[in-house]
Amino acid sequence: MKVIGLTGGIASGKSTVSRFLAGLGATVIDVDRLWHEGLKADSGLRQEVVAAFGEGVLTADGNVDRQKLGAIVFNDAEALARLNGIMEPWMYRAVRARLDDYRRRGVKVVVLEAALLLEAEWVPPVDEVWVTTASEATVLQRLKERSGLSPAQALARLRSQMPDEERLKQADVVISNDGSLDELKAKVEELWGETGI
Repeated sequence: MKVIGLTGGIASGKSTVSRFLAGLGATVIDVDRLWHEGLKADSGLRQEVVAAFGEGVLTADGNVDRQKLGAIVFNDAEALARLNGIMEPWMYRAVRARLDDYRRRGVKVVVLEAALLLEAEWVPPVDEVWVTTASEATVLQRLKERSGLSPAQALARLRSQMPDEERLKQADVVISNDGSLDELKAKVEELWGETGI
């Protein structure tokens, strides 16, 4: 089984690339989705987050409000480190369990889509690291359009992440995503063809 680690900064196009790869036959593990599922009201992970950040991060129905949590951690490096200390070991275990299951089932290609792939040092379970990039202007525009974030909120999220220069040092494949969707799709199809699967 080949495992492609797909990463990149916020709004750089990771999810679009993983969707294209899924359409070509890859099995995708969306680590953000795993995290969101793990934050459900009856989970141990939710309890850890509430213990660390207080009940003020909860919605009326007892789930973690990711916007409230984001407002805390994206403006406070210490809070972000505390959240990562909870999140990373939990995600690593969840991802390893999925990979083991897919390996047993004979899956040929798994795409592990993870914003924090390199920061969390998850590189050992992957065979290749693919990094999506986009210019700061493109990222800020996308964040404004899709999330309604103010320029200051968008910049805070962008600045809280590993810079692209650092990601690129560890990349096996770089996918520049400042162009059209058609251009991006063509690039992904070309890369898929090169995997030989």
